Amino acid sequence: MASPSLVQEKPRYSAIADELARQIEEGVLPEGAQLLGERELCKHFDASRVTLRKALVELRDRGLIEADSSRGWFVCTPVVGEPNALVSFSEMAKSRGLEASSLVIAALVRTAAIEEAEDLRIAPGSELFELKRVRRLDGVPVGIEHSRVPLRLAPELPKADFARNSLYAELERAGARPTYSEYSIQAVAASAEESTLLGVPAATPLLLAQAVTHLKDGRPVEISRSLFLGDRYRFQTTLFRSMRGR
Repeated sequence: MASPSLVQEKPRYSAIADELARQIEEGVLPEGAQLLGERELCKHFDASRVTLRKALVELRDRGLIEADSSRGWFVCTPVVGEPNALVSFSEMAKSRGLEASSLVIAALVRTAAIEEAEDLRIAPGSELFELKRVRRLDGVPVGIEHSRVPLRLAPELPKADFARNSLYAELERAGARPTYSEYSIQAVAASAEESTLLGVPAATPLLLAQAVTHLKDGRPVEISRSLFLGDRYRFQTTLFRSMRGR
């Protein structure tokens, strides 16, 4: 821990929160790290339990730490989430001040299977660009994405560097802008391969998101299957009650 000397113009709890936030930002307290117990923190900062708890609540409200009722306080890990809009993983990461990167598992051209052709409304055997990546936030694996795109819509995709580049950005550059998506989510258990790629135990709970994404004119541009760690993914949407329920 750094020195407990703090700027006195601020409320004591806010100064303590700022000091802990600085340590989190600089990596002194890395993602997932457990903070010292409240008694030790009180002693370190020469603060009362009430003051310290106000500081911890402020950090929680900033989204920097989270509480485990039985184990104490922990530095939050990056969370990716759908903001009730069709955006790319890279755009979601940027909006949260995080860096998106990928480990490319597959980036190749092949022919479409019958089911893929049906979903994309193309002839079986048509050329697809297939992309499979482990997605990372600030270097931390959070999910696996598997996308397939009709090659004729974006013939230059095989040349792109998808370790850093956004698939949606490349599609837009080709004039094939994703506009809306039919999306479903369910819980699944990680397979042995998926567990290895994400660095988690076998059968870890994952969220499976499957989508067919369309161009403005309704043509499918992508079918995707994405797996995200359940504690690092959040889905947000807006629900409307039918007028018939009044």
